[in-house]
Amino acid sequence: MKNCFYQLLLALIILLPGRVGAVVNERPFVIPELREWKGGEGVFTPSAGTRICVGKEAALLRIGKQFARDYELMFNQKLEVVQGKPAAGDFVFILKADKKLGKEGYTLKISDRVTVTAPDTAGIFWATRTILQLSEQQKSRVLPQGTACDYPDYAVRGFMLDCGRKFIPMHFLREYVKIMAYYKMNTFQIHLNDNAFKQYFEHDFSKTNASFRLECDTYPGLTAQDGYYTKKEFIELQKLGESLGVEIIPEIDVPAHSLAFTQYKPEIGSKEYGMDHLDLFNPETYTFVDGLLREYLEGDEPVFRGKRVHIGTDEYSNKKKEVVEKFRYFTDYYIRFVEKFGKQACIWGALTHAKGDTPVKSDNVVMGAWYNGYANPVDMIKQGYKLISIPDGLLYIVPAAGYYYDYLNNEYLYKNWTPAHIGKEIFPEKHEQILGGMFAVWNDHYGNGISTKDIHDRVMPAMQTLAVKMWNGAKTAVPYANFDSLRTNISEAPGVNVAGRIGTAKSCVFTTPKLVPGSETGYTEIGYNYKVEFTINGVAEDKGAVLLSSPDAVFYLSDPIQGKLGFARDGYLNTFNYSIRTGERTTVAVMGDNKSTRLYINGKLKENLNIQKRWFNAGKDSMNYVRTLVFPLEKAGNFKSTITDMKVFNHLTE
Repeated sequence: MKNCFYQLLLALIILLPGRVGAVVNERPFVIPELREWKGGEGVFTPSAGTRICVGKEAALLRIGKQFARDYELMFNQKLEVVQGKPAAGDFVFILKADKKLGKEGYTLKISDRVTVTAPDTAGIFWATRTILQLSEQQKSRVLPQGTACDYPDYAVRGFMLDCGRKFIPMHFLREYVKIMAYYKMNTFQIHLNDNAFKQYFEHDFSKTNASFRLECDTYPGLTAQDGYYTKKEFIELQKLGESLGVEIIPEIDVPAHSLAFTQYKPEIGSKEYGMDHLDLFNPETYTFVDGLLREYLEGDEPVFRGKRVHIGTDEYSNKKKEVVEKFRYFTDYYIRFVEKFGKQACIWGALTHAKGDTPVKSDNVVMGAWYNGYANPVDMIKQGYKLISIPDGLLYIVPAAGYYYDYLNNEYLYKNWTPAHIGKEIFPEKHEQILGGMFAVWNDHYGNGISTKDIHDRVMPAMQTLAVKMWNGAKTAVPYANFDSLRTNISEAPGVNVAGRIGTAKSCVFTTPKLVPGSETGYTEIGYNYKVEFTINGVAEDKGAVLLSSPDAVFYLSDPIQGKLGFARDGYLNTFNYSIRTGERTTVAVMGDNKSTRLYINGKLKENLNIQKRWFNAGKDSMNYVRTLVFPLEKAGNFKSTITDMKVFNHLTE
């Protein structure tokens, strides 16, 4: 009888839910972390009949359709979107009041169906990003059963990109909106004008590169000709952001960093402080800036659609009191100017550097707290400013410049930083006047060879790290080593692959016995730590003969200038000191990483295009010049030589 009893007890333990010894699902990995997780048992498995069921609200239907598009894009499975009664096996989105969750929070319950409830559509949308991240980590797209409650510590989770000194193509900006949305980063500040440093242009402001990147009708000829955004496409970028929960903050930087404006209209430039400064005492300066801002702010459908506009206001001279007072007047004037158009003004912190008597409006003004010597955050909070934490000593990327960061110290940031840390000042977490945080890429060194791919290589690990720190604050549960390992399993965003990743294995990912001119490989490009190898039977090629191209790069068998092997991207042409030899059979290999591009001929290193030091002003000034390449694969050119035995290898290191 005793044995029968134990056997019956064992059977009940196996069959009953919540049984002793059952495996409860651990907190799953997503970026940013789930705030709360109560694990269940088993998994939810989507099927061919899985639907997306949403409530009657039009906004929910839009989010449901967006989720369906992304799911199909990532997993090649179509999900029907319905407004009806949910059933087992469905994804279910419901709006439901919950004060704890706030505007962006949500509850995710995974059982025989996946149910998302949130008080606002913002939370519903963020939940879809969580579901997609969970799904992509499992081949069968199964989800662990359990309940999550998720909400951010900070309302502003941002990234700023300097498009003034380096033109960033619109397709890259659109991809970045999608990437930011995938990681619940909700604020994208686009720096639309700036200038290079004059020491690289013979110390002559008239020769120094300066650009304003937006189409302008008020001042014909102001818009940069080496790359700009039409008003229509900038509006469409903002609409994309709106659909994905990402606010675009356009920045027109005045009265410093303003060489693009003074080159157009020299009489508004400062003769005393340099032509990159506007003359604050010249009435024409205000007439000019008024007209510029008005073009993008006025009308029922303004070019600047969002609720915030950034007016710059940093790094002006403070040598004279009358200049300081005039700078403060200028700042206050343009805060109020943009407010007349219903916008909230954003400014860079400069009012400690420019300490004076002239009042500057602080109510409902957002300040980027970037350097405490320019704006002491303790004082700025006392004055009533809302702050975005963007400390330069921790969060500024200046690619290959040799100062600030080339790559952020992500381990330090993950372990130590939150938006409550501004320079040496540490405020209480979730301080009511600290809206959140932001990190930045400044393209200070115009002409340094950096590509958008290089920028992305620096930004992506920072984006993943800081997404956690701005959403979760100080309460991170995953150790950094685990996070750093697991983050690479998460894609950039649905349908987005800026890095050119082809799988994760160290292997050959593409091969063809013969590369046919005009053919397509099925891949766009391959990212860093690659090897592309082929055999060529050389024939005399015309200059400009292309081996392979993609939307972002071209690899030449014969470059347009010298007829050598080389490549072009981002307006830069780099060549190897080697030409294809007519009538010879040669094995060529190109290997590339985030520091160099190397050419091998018949198995031997021929040349290494690494980071090059370039000197100016008789050796007094220097600049690092970068010669990297994300290798293009999309389409073969119309070459004459015979290309055979082509192989593309992934994740190779020497």
